[in-house]
Amino acid sequence: MDPVPIQSTDLYTLQLPSVRESITVLENLIEEIADKYHVSDDIFANMMTCLNEAVTNAIVHGNKLDPAKLVIVNVEVDPKRSTWTITDEGEGFDYNHLPDPTAEENLENLTGRGVFIIKHLADQCVFNTKGNEVELLFKL
Repeated sequence: MDPVPIQSTDLYTLQLPSVRESITVLENLIEEIADKYHVSDDIFANMMTCLNEAVTNAIVHGNKLDPAKLVIVNVEVDPKRSTWTITDEGEGFDYNHLPDPTAEENLENLTGRGVFIIKHLADQCVFNTKGNEVELLFKL
């Protein structure tokens, strides 16, 4: 019986201070992973959009731009998928009762589309019960 090859998995962790400039560190990691795993342009664009939105929400809404509070980004990547977990130190939010950004009364609002976009572009999106952590899966 031949041995089954073990799929290699890479793990990454970022501890980002809650300042807008931390997004650059996130984007560099996304680019590094996309290059290493030869991620297609459309999946790369979805990852960049979703993760940028999720981390920005964690920095701005979760941690209220408090640089003493961290946003933790954990990534597990193998040749078939990348799983990103974004956690902030905030109070969380009720992700089940967000206004629908496609409803006519919300169409002209400048904010409120982030979670909607994330749910549509990621292959899987799961919030923890508290609402201060989201796991996003992207098939590579």
